[in-house]
This record gives sequence, structure tokens and C-alpha cells, in this order.
Amino acid sequence: QVHLVESGGGLVQAGGSLRLSCAASGRTFNNYPMGWFRQAPGKEREFVAAITWSGSSTFYADSVKGRFTISRDNAKNTVTVYLQMNNLKLEDTGVYYCSADPEGSNWREGSNWNYWGQGTQVTVSS
Repeated sequence: QVHLVESGGGLVQAGGSLRLSCAASGRTFNNYPMGWFRQAPGKEREFVAAITWSGSSTFYADSVKGRFTISRDNAKNTVTVYLQMNNLKLEDTGVYYCSADPEGSNWREGSNWNYWGQGTQVTVSS
């Protein structure tokens, strides 16, 4: 059974940092791209970042470029994906979801991803 489990969310002041983690198990996730999406209250889910299976290429939404960094650790049985978030802004508030195994080339579209975690809340306060 596939499991994507996020952790690391919380409450942080604007300008602060958080590091999210996503532990993926149940399949050979070290062969799959992985990503992060987020959903703010009353808004659509949006793409945040993605990383290729090897970690050699990364992709970011314009709104987080230069502030967020996605990385991964391809261990034998459990792949862990990280999202380092620096200089957080109020508009970064939302539930952050880990995703895995996209289909097609448009990784920025959430419906193209096959696996999702349950989400972790990030709240940025002023």
C-alpha cells in the first residue's frame, strides 16, 4: 500500500523558515518524480515545486522561486522529499501536499499526479 506522509508544518512568523518532509513508501518511489502543492483557504490547489527522480532537475512556481528549495533522499525502502521554505510570506499560508508519480509532461497540473499525502498545515503570521 502506498503511503505519502507529510510533516514539518506549523505556525511561523513572516520572514521565518520551515522545512517540510514527505516520506514515501509502498512503491519504488526512487524512480518517480515528486512534488509539492498547496491549497489556501477558499482557493484552488496550486503547484509549488517538483523534482525529478534523480534530483538533477527541479521546478518551481514563480511565487516561491528563490525562497523555496525542493530536494530528495532516495533511500532503499523509503524516499523522502523535502521542501525548505525561507522568507515565508503571509500568502504562503495553506495546506501543503506531497505528490508522486505524475503522468504526462505538465507537472504543474495537480490532476496529473497519481499519489497524494494527507497534507500538513503551514500558517504564516504577521
